[in-house]
Amino acid sequence: MLDFAIFAVTFFIILIGAVLYLYPASRQTSGFPGLAPTEEKDGNLPDIISQGSLHEFLVNLHEKYGPVASFWFGRRLVVSLGSVDVLKQHINPNRTSDPFEMMLKSLLGYQTGPSGDAAESHIRRKMYENGITETLQSNFGLILKLADELVAKWMSYPDSQHIPLCQHLLGFAMKTISQAAMGSRFEDDHEVIQFCKNHDAVWSEIGKGFLDGSLDKSPTRKKSYENALAELESCLKKVMKERKEKSSKQHVFVDSLMQGSLSEKQVLEDSMIFCLAGSVITANLCTWAVYFLTSCEELQNKLYEEVNQVLGTNPVTLEQVKQFRFCRQILMETVRTAKLTPVAARLQEIEGKADQYVIPKETLVIYALGVVLQDSSAWQLPYRFDPDRFGEESTMKTLSLLGISGNQECPELRFAYTVATALLTTLVRKLRFHPVNGQIVETKYELVASPKEEAWITVTKRN
Repeated sequence: MLDFAIFAVTFFIILIGAVLYLYPASRQTSGFPGLAPTEEKDGNLPDIISQGSLHEFLVNLHEKYGPVASFWFGRRLVVSLGSVDVLKQHINPNRTSDPFEMMLKSLLGYQTGPSGDAAESHIRRKMYENGITETLQSNFGLILKLADELVAKWMSYPDSQHIPLCQHLLGFAMKTISQAAMGSRFEDDHEVIQFCKNHDAVWSEIGKGFLDGSLDKSPTRKKSYENALAELESCLKKVMKERKEKSSKQHVFVDSLMQGSLSEKQVLEDSMIFCLAGSVITANLCTWAVYFLTSCEELQNKLYEEVNQVLGTNPVTLEQVKQFRFCRQILMETVRTAKLTPVAARLQEIEGKADQYVIPKETLVIYALGVVLQDSSAWQLPYRFDPDRFGEESTMKTLSLLGISGNQECPELRFAYTVATALLTTLVRKLRFHPVNGQIVETKYELVASPKEEAWITVTKRN
């Protein structure tokens, strides 16, 4: 659903699979600095696995070979770009294909490669984006209600109570997405729990099973994955049928797609993408934002002051979300510091260029966003959480280039920004966040960046 396809990181392996399927293998000399294949059949896949994640592999690759570096996945050459300057120089005029859609749908079995003409893709993308907009307009009250429920829950705890941040904010995101996408049937906690269970089974295998090939080697895991995917599809089909037969006051994402010119199959596919990606992106954006704020009371107070200036004693409205400039800076710095989506990918559909290197047609090009977002030549003190850095126009432009803000911002991230703004402004009015002493939260780089283990916080009430 986006030109730049920032969320293509999640489905890197699927794009490679599509490339290998569509184009014959070759082992021509690359001409790029980088790694030779470790194994004839698997290329550098063993190196990626040994590093722990594609992001960590790319960090080491660019440290050794510079901003343009190559490696091999199987018999296919991959070129990785790891600096802001090189990304600006990258010439790939194609702006019609959607690698995020292609890869995720390939994974889900909806298609085996790119299809559809540019005009149809553009119309479908616009319908998806408009669906996000309509969903936010119709369900902003729901988002605030769920945020208020979370605040009330946290306020009921004693000051010393350790709160499982990941667990609570994943639950908040799952309730938000399921109800905003599919309607009131997900007011039932049982339905949400089942949705969450199937979502996790599908999403976790996308992150690990397709990278190391372990899913195909384990019939039990593969069967669980297929059953979970089938249950998610069955649930969406039931929702589509119910909403087609009965009118509802609540307008949800599925309604927007069904009111357009999409086929039933297309509505199912696009709804699945939103439910899968939207939940995880929203949950992790909210989790990291609150976690980073726990370490700095000054930032919390600055956000609290902004909330008072914008709202006074009134509840936030959707129209006021854009007025929270500092809150937006916090969220963008969260994406940068957490490296929320550390890799993006696209297929070089015509011959292109980056730096002094010519990139042949049909080359898989990786945007090493996790490397770029921590590049000391682009960011001052890159490992420091500093929302004030986005008070400068130049840093805003850099994020826009990377697809994290501005016109290139993907719909799922736009939805997540709005939900996170509603949540943070609601929380900070009533509560202060505090870290748990001695806790060190490490990052797990799979589909998106998430804490390796539960992140714990405590809260106290504001006067």
